This record gives sequence, C-alpha cells and structure tokens, in this order.
Amino acid sequence: MSFLKHIKVIKKATTKEREKEMWDVSGIIESKSNQEFKFDLRPIIKHEKNLLGKKTKTTSKANKIVFDIKDQYIIIDVEELNEYVKTKKLKKVYLQNLMFDLEWNIIIKK
Repeated sequence: MSFLKHIKVIKKATTKEREKEMWDVSGIIESKSNQEFKFDLRPIIKHEKNLLGKKTKTTSKANKIVFDIKDQYIIIDVEELNEYVKTKKLKKVYLQNLMFDLEWNIIIKK
C-alpha cells in the first residue's frame, strides 16, 4: 500500500520543488491531523558501509519525512529533527534514536 492512501493529497511537487525544496507531496494525514504538511517521500537508500538511510538538508521545505519500513510508515517532524541535530551537533542520526528522542512521531500501519 502506498503512503499516499493515508493522506488527502492537496498537491504533488513539481520536479523543481522536489529537487530544490526536497518534498514530494503536500496533504493532510487522514485521521491523524487536520493540518496540511509537505512530505519528503524519498526512498531509503544504501550509504557508506551498507547503512540504510536518507540524506536531507536543514534547508528542506518539507514539514515531515516519511520512512517506509516493513509494515509501517514512520513520520518524523523536520523542524524537531533539525533542532535535535543542531542541539546535539550531529552529522548522522539513526531512526531508532529518533523514535525515542523526538516527541512528534506518527506511526501508520500499512
């Protein structure tokens, strides 16, 4: 099942918005929020030493990052993530740590 089935899509990003602003679709998470967000839906990729993850920038215009994990979608708040990275002076973060250290996480079962 696609994550898009869980949101009321308002707008799909243009190619320029995807590349420059780092978001893919804006919409409202059904039954979880009534606020419109911009979502980064880029897939998880292999990085150095076979670690899986996503690269993002603090300049991203996305409000939420969606991780497509096995039988669930994990949604992380970008503003909270940026503050976490800045406060802890990190270059890399791990999803497992974010699940415990951040407050604004949503998990949606597939």
